[in-house]
Amino acid sequence: MTISIRSLSANDFDPWLEMWKGYQDFYNVTLDDDVTECLWHRLLSKNHDGPICYVAEDDGNLIGLVQFLYHGTTWSPKKRIYLHDLYTKPESRGKGVGRALIERVYEDGRLNDVDQVYWLTQDFNTAGRALYDKVADVTPFIKYSKKI
Repeated sequence: MTISIRSLSANDFDPWLEMWKGYQDFYNVTLDDDVTECLWHRLLSKNHDGPICYVAEDDGNLIGLVQFLYHGTTWSPKKRIYLHDLYTKPESRGKGVGRALIERVYEDGRLNDVDQVYWLTQDFNTAGRALYDKVADVTPFIKYSKKI
């Protein structure tokens, strides 16, 4: 397997959508089609305030994606990156795809002088957490949320 990481392109819609739906299935959520359509357009806009997407490719086939956001913080004059979504196709898991995608986000952060990359995951994501424990530090923060 030869993994290459590149920016999302307009020609990637069908394989991106397959992975996006796989990601939602993994977390037992279903987003409305209009949310997905809006996200797709935001990803292609190349607006640094919006989400950014890189895809992992092997022999011309997309096998993973990472989507992230830059944002300011009250704790630092530098921006941070929130790694929002990370997905590897099941048949490509355990082969370095997730790590390569995370490392590409780290590289993006270094090039843009951020001071931190961080993300959340569900406690049941044991395979993902095994990787995350190798590439980052777990924090003691607990997330609270309220839909409004």
